[in-house]
Amino acid sequence: MEFVQPRTWTEALAIQADMPAAVPLAGGTDLMVELNFATRRPAALLDLTRISELRRWAIDGDYVRLGAGVTYSQAITELGDTLPGLALAARTIGSPQIRNRGTVGGNLGTASPAGDAHPPMLAARAEVEIASIQGTRLLALDQFFVGAKRNALEPGELIAAVRIPRPSGPEQFSKIGTRNAMVIAVAAFSLALHPNRREVGTGIGSAAPTPRRAPQAEDFLAGALADASLWESRGRLPDAVAIEFGRLVAAAADPIDDVRGTAAYRRHGLSVLARRTLAWAWRDYQNARPDGRGG
Repeated sequence: MEFVQPRTWTEALAIQADMPAAVPLAGGTDLMVELNFATRRPAALLDLTRISELRRWAIDGDYVRLGAGVTYSQAITELGDTLPGLALAARTIGSPQIRNRGTVGGNLGTASPAGDAHPPMLAARAEVEIASIQGTRLLALDQFFVGAKRNALEPGELIAAVRIPRPSGPEQFSKIGTRNAMVIAVAAFSLALHPNRREVGTGIGSAAPTPRRAPQAEDFLAGALADASLWESRGRLPDAVAIEFGRLVAAAADPIDDVRGTAAYRRHGLSVLARRTLAWAWRDYQNARPDGRGG
């Protein structure tokens, strides 16, 4: 196995173009497990850890741009106020050692249906910035996942960054597992309220072949809030709205039976998670000032 360690992003893209079979290595929290158990044996590893720009994040207009090498620990310590949904999810991922090593870009590249960072980024309407020697393209996150552990990268392409719209309202995340962290989710759900455009965002994890949104649930809730003028009044959310929202979220899933849970349990769990996160997010929205900050 060949090991290549570029020092610049330009060099990394050139190597990936010449060696499209090379597998990118950042934190290695998934890849090294596969190598250790001999379930994967790539011809080459492309180590990206010396490229410092990948570990940076910045606010770019209406977006927060996270370099592919930004870690979960950074999401917790540096982005808690900026991207609260992602920070909440990051706190449930693995151990402190895993959070120090695991990266946003690596999580996306693995494209696991159970990736905990995926639901909040889906709910926030994130875009993946994909680069090659030919240039850069942006792809909506819900189009990036094309199958179980399969992504939309073409040969010669690398994940450069994730672009996440700056939130204008509350974001929440919750998951079901045998404990709060260091566990693969049985089911996970994230909710984002976008009052600036009167929209709702959702993200489902561990309950379909790929992470996915629940578009019908999003449209229903946004419409219910608009019809009752609740975006403006921030009044009490009717129980019937929360119940129907939970039902539509569960209906959007496509779970399986496995050692961690049954499909029926996952659907039920998602309906509960959807109602809970909606209650939390709506409470936050009611308590926030009109400028979106806590009051």
